[in-house]
Formats: sequence, structure tokens, C-alpha cells
Amino acid sequence: MRVLMVAALAMMMVGCASNVVTDYNTATVFGNYSSWAYAPMEKGSGFASLDDARVRSAVERELNRKAMKKVAKGDADLLVSWQIVSEERLEQTGVGLGFGFGSGNFGWGMAAPAPVREVTEGKLVLELVDQDSAEVVWRAASRRYLNENQSPETRRKLIDEVVSEMFSKYPPGLN
Repeated sequence: MRVLMVAALAMMMVGCASNVVTDYNTATVFGNYSSWAYAPMEKGSGFASLDDARVRSAVERELNRKAMKKVAKGDADLLVSWQIVSEERLEQTGVGLGFGFGSGNFGWGMAAPAPVREVTEGKLVLELVDQDSAEVVWRAASRRYLNENQSPETRRKLIDEVVSEMFSKYPPGLN
């Protein structure tokens, strides 16, 4: 019975874990912002090129839900900047093998480690920049990753979910 209770508690804790992390300037009055525009994208951010339309669509949908108006860059209160930060990780692709022999407290053994490969993944980072001060006032980063093995539909769904969760924490203090 205890094992079931511990398992249920662990599943509830995992279910409550957030997939995004946000940070913001505590001195900012977010109620003063009513319009936005995209900040100019940096050249050479090749990893994000195919996901550009997916991210833009998700951001526009979420900011419309917040009753924020998209305007020309010069008239905007906030500039929206985003990037997909690539990260490397190792992924196990098989199982390790080993064998040994011996008796009692003495023996010999050999083992080969599991094969691994390097995988490049991308973490979505969104920033809202105050147009007047040119300072970041709100930032959200995903804990879920895009990778090269995902289908276009999977990538779109993941981006939609992550951006929606990011903006569920905007403006800060209203959650």
C-alpha cells in the first residue's frame, strides 16, 4: 500500500512540474503595455529558420488572447524576440554487454559500454523587450526540446504547447 501511495505522489509531482521557466523585471508595470511587434531577427540563426512561422503563429495567437495589439515596430510598447538555443546531449542507442566468471569472493569480468551518439536539440527562449528602455522585461525558456528527429507536425504541436504555457505566466503575478 505504501508503494502505491509513494507512486501516486511521485506522479502528481511530475504532473505539476512546469515545462517552462520565466523571469521578469520586478520593477516593471506590465499593465502599461498594450502593443507589440517583432524585434529584428539576427542573421545566421539557421537552426530556427524552418520553425520561424510556427513560433510566430503561436506568439501572435497568445498575445491576441492577452488583448495585445500587433503594430508597426516603431509604435510598439514591447518587442518580441525569440531564438532556439541549440544544446548537445548524449543519447544511449543500445545496451552494453558484459561477461564474467569466478567463484566465491574472487572473479574476473569484462564489459563494453552501451553505444552512444550525440544529439543536437533546441530550447525555445522568448523575450519581451521594453521599446523605450531597450531592456528585457520578461523572459521565458522551455524545458522541452525540439530535435532533428521530430516530424513537422510534432514540432508544431510542441511549439504551440510551449508558447501557450509560456504566456500562461504572462503578465507575472496574475497566475
